[in-house]
Amino acid sequence: MIRATAESAAETVAQRVKPGGIRVFVPGAASEPLALLEVYRRRPDLAAGLTFVGAHVPGINRNDWAGLHETARAEGSFVSADWRASFEAGRFAFRPLTWFQTFRWLGETPLDAAFFQVSEPDAAGNVTLGVASDLAPAVMAREVFKVALVNPAMPRVRGAVYPLSAFDVVADAPHELVTYDTGTLDPAFDAIKLHLQGLIPEGASVQFGVGKAGVAALAALEGMKGLRIHSGMVTDPLLPVLDSGALTEVVTGLAAGSRALYDRCGAESRIRFEPSSFTHDIRVLAEIPRLVAVNSAIEIDLFGQANAEFQHGRQISGVGGLTDFLRGARLSEGGLPILALPASARRGEISRIVPRLPPVAVSVPRADVGLVVTEHGVADLRGLTLDARAEALIGVADPGHRDRLAEAWAEMRRGV
Repeated sequence: MIRATAESAAETVAQRVKPGGIRVFVPGAASEPLALLEVYRRRPDLAAGLTFVGAHVPGINRNDWAGLHETARAEGSFVSADWRASFEAGRFAFRPLTWFQTFRWLGETPLDAAFFQVSEPDAAGNVTLGVASDLAPAVMAREVFKVALVNPAMPRVRGAVYPLSAFDVVADAPHELVTYDTGTLDPAFDAIKLHLQGLIPEGASVQFGVGKAGVAALAALEGMKGLRIHSGMVTDPLLPVLDSGALTEVVTGLAAGSRALYDRCGAESRIRFEPSSFTHDIRVLAEIPRLVAVNSAIEIDLFGQANAEFQHGRQISGVGGLTDFLRGARLSEGGLPILALPASARRGEISRIVPRLPPVAVSVPRADVGLVVTEHGVADLRGLTLDARAEALIGVADPGHRDRLAEAWAEMRRGV
């Protein structure tokens, strides 16, 4: 084991570059190693020939690792405006994977080296992966050249621990963690929150995705009792729910939010971090009674298909854990697979319930969509006929668009 700085660790990895380059794992979300990024920006030569492999999350991670050097590349399971230029130039390779599949991919894809941002070691010399313990364990289990970036800002969390001897290089890399602001709920989500409160049963386990639907789902839990969270990610709205006494346990893979959230994750005995091979495994989810999965989409069509990745035909995101949790909740006894979204955008000009998605934009097949919640109500599509599904979705659409949707359905129905 070699002791190093972040810069000397990057130099050590650069020395391993062979003809054709090497593939290097770099964690994302709150564990994106900003101290290492600063090194590469100051010394772009160290990124030459590297392919940065990981799963950086739109809205949380804002850096284009493929843009660090003209010969650098990147791979991941999300596209974002922040690395769109590299995607269009063929320097970022997008892999359309669910979050559970992403864990499997990271456990199998060729890798030569890996960086891990870790907490400070305890008295026994053990560290944790902190508030991003979701995907990195897939790489920790592999025989690759491993670099630990020890960051005092990374909290020590309840979950897997690793001895410093498991790493080939240990570098001191102090830096503030990536933060994420969920923002405030608009009036549509205030109404959605009330609908969710009417759906979540006593003793439920709740999952929520990234974005406003997740904020609404968390806000809906305040004032309830005896609940669990089993989710891929937690955000700042978790804090008042913890303080309200609604939760008995929180199981998650990562946290993305403020310093206050990260500190609470290190101090709170009810929060436990698990890898995505556990949090997103449909076999685990199916065994959780009353699993309520609340996620969102960009738009849903009258067949019940959902688009969570495309805008104007352009890839802007990825599917993440969306289908993992919808399918798991569908199999859970008393579970609820929910998609929550405002019925319209641009102050009612654009309906987010549309007649029909183009084939390229289908992120969630119609058989996986269960309940659709908008500010106008709840459409429970489970077991409904083709026509009844369309009718239910029109019923929760923006009233200003319902007549047009009904006319479009009547025309499409004749051709089905």
